[in-house]
Amino acid sequence: MIKSFLVSSLIITTIFIFINCSAEPENNEQTAAKKEQGRISKVTWLSFNEGLEKAAKEKKNILIDFYTDWCHWCKVLDEKTFRDPAVARKLSERFVTIRINAESKTESVRYKGKNFTNIELTRAFRITGFPSLGFLDQNGDVITLVPGYVPPETFIYILD
Repeated sequence: MIKSFLVSSLIITTIFIFINCSAEPENNEQTAAKKEQGRISKVTWLSFNEGLEKAAKEKKNILIDFYTDWCHWCKVLDEKTFRDPAVARKLSERFVTIRINAESKTESVRYKGKNFTNIELTRAFRITGFPSLGFLDQNGDVITLVPGYVPPETFIYILD
């Protein structure tokens, strides 16, 4: 019994090594593309006011992720969509990204000359479900709101 286990393990290991060694080596362009893709594999989230300042300075539109700690689909959006390398790259190139815990009573922001807690800001944006994504222009004016989970393959088109 032990002998057959060892033989089968040896065969599987040999096949694995053979397959990996026989693969064609990547050229420099493929390696560079993978490195570039890996560099931007995570979205950098800013606070609300920090994000508004950066967007005005860099003349970029804004994406706000309104989330809650208890929201299952917020976690799926974070794990699947925002961690997708293509999504992260487009967000980094084209948007300033802000994340708002919609139920925080302790965090406060300044928007359009008024002070808001995160709960009040969420209500001001008329967010009623989570996750919700707010798209704003570089001046902080609302372009549109997208409620619910959006898979990465769909989100790429929205970002374009």
